[in-house]
Amino acid sequence: MQSIGKMMERPLLISAILEHSADQFGQQIIVSRETHGPLHRYTFADMAKRARQLANTLSSLGLKAGSVVGSIAWNNYRHLESYYAVSGSGMVMHTCNPRLHPDQLAYIINHADDEVVLFDSTFAPLIKAIAPHCLKVKHWICLSDKTNTPAVEGIDVKNIDDLIAPHSQSFHWPDLDEKSGAALCYTSGTTGNPKGVLYSHRAIALSALSTCLPNVLSISSQEAVLPVVPMFHINAWCLPYATLMAGAKLVLPGPKLDGASLYDLMESEKVTISAGVPTIWMGLIQHLEQNNLKFSTMRRTGVGGSAMPRALIAKFNDVYNVDVRHGWGMTETTAIATMSNLSDSEMEWPTDKRHELVAKQGKSVFGVELKIIDEDGNSLPRDGVAQGELMVRGQWIVEKYHKADKTALVDGWFPTGDIATISPDGVMQIRDRTKDVIKSGGEWISSIDLENAAVAHPDVAMAAVIGVKHPKWDERPLLLIVPKPEKSLEKQQVIDFLSERVAKWWVPDEVIFVQSLPVGGTGKVQKGDLRLKYGSIFTD
Repeated sequence: MQSIGKMMERPLLISAILEHSADQFGQQIIVSRETHGPLHRYTFADMAKRARQLANTLSSLGLKAGSVVGSIAWNNYRHLESYYAVSGSGMVMHTCNPRLHPDQLAYIINHADDEVVLFDSTFAPLIKAIAPHCLKVKHWICLSDKTNTPAVEGIDVKNIDDLIAPHSQSFHWPDLDEKSGAALCYTSGTTGNPKGVLYSHRAIALSALSTCLPNVLSISSQEAVLPVVPMFHINAWCLPYATLMAGAKLVLPGPKLDGASLYDLMESEKVTISAGVPTIWMGLIQHLEQNNLKFSTMRRTGVGGSAMPRALIAKFNDVYNVDVRHGWGMTETTAIATMSNLSDSEMEWPTDKRHELVAKQGKSVFGVELKIIDEDGNSLPRDGVAQGELMVRGQWIVEKYHKADKTALVDGWFPTGDIATISPDGVMQIRDRTKDVIKSGGEWISSIDLENAAVAHPDVAMAAVIGVKHPKWDERPLLLIVPKPEKSLEKQQVIDFLSERVAKWWVPDEVIFVQSLPVGGTGKVQKGDLRLKYGSIFTD
């Protein structure tokens, strides 16, 4: 007969992370770049006091357990306070992506049943546009002081500082069920309306704990962490929770995410760890190259959202001595599900071989399981060769979308929509999205591999590959390139470069040079937009 352990059963709660950080690392610093004014800095203990004041404020506004509070905000200290005040009170923190189309933004605010929306002053025009369509919202609150709170025609805007000022800095956090909803994020909605993923306290706490592990981002009280990934994108990959849990200094970049602003903040605040999507790091590296700069403290960066080109990994590693941790996750996985990290023996490999391994998405973190399946649902071998749809299950993986009746799972596994391989030692590599992989003449071409090959050219800043209908081959790859500033490229130069690096039948039939690529709210190239514009180039 199975014996039952005789241990306490205490729930894993967001409020527990806050109080732990205040009790154990109370004098640790949070630095925040503000939309208005100089850098703001205060301690974990100070932040906890304001979070408790905000919890009292929300209660005074009539909100109760289960009420939903939306935010349209950058990474800053007031936004951070709301993360803890809302979820800790038993309410749901709904982070909204301001880069969505206003119609989609209004849709998710209504679908989530937001009663309060917190917003940065930057987004006042957006609030004006969506407020008439969000009739369930009772209070619009600017994350600012009175001086910098804008007037928005048609609504009564309050400012957060004046609202919380009269309230107590003490608050009794309720003992919630750890499975209760804590935060809500919506998918980017590339097809149809965005879908909501309601994270539990348990899922967030476990995911944040895994992020701190040495083989993931190795966060401790000796580090200074700068999350470039927005707090409206999968809760900034749970870094606002992980940093407080581990006692690390937290540096919040606010609205300035250009290379120069990020570099200045990294240097002035002695940042050691950062995290963001590849497009951000491309801009940062360009700034360093153009100004002959180096990092003085940066040691490690987490990369996700899309595949990071091997050439960019090489620059971080070999030129700037920054360890790249390449990961994979999605809205439906709460945050990080896999992470690449070299073992002692792999550190001895030749440079190119090490970069090749880091360019893959790595091994699943504890709490997450992976497998790949064929079109009939059969499991495929973990041999590094077989390609199939990536399936995932674990402690912080979605089971059902918000307000959906049906499960999102297939036989207990979540279908990611990614095509991947898994090696015998568990290293997973995303080969493509099911909708992006190109089938040409009955053979598969990976748009990701082709993009990585193109970006390896020294004069290429960004590249995107889409499959375009072809009268003979079903589909053929079309390559779009953004050249680096003041660089001139011709089609044949690119074709010759790729011919030495990919199979002959992979070489694109056409290369188009553009000034920029359409990038969505999470930093990913919007290939749907490119298909609409260039989808008939081979058939017209």
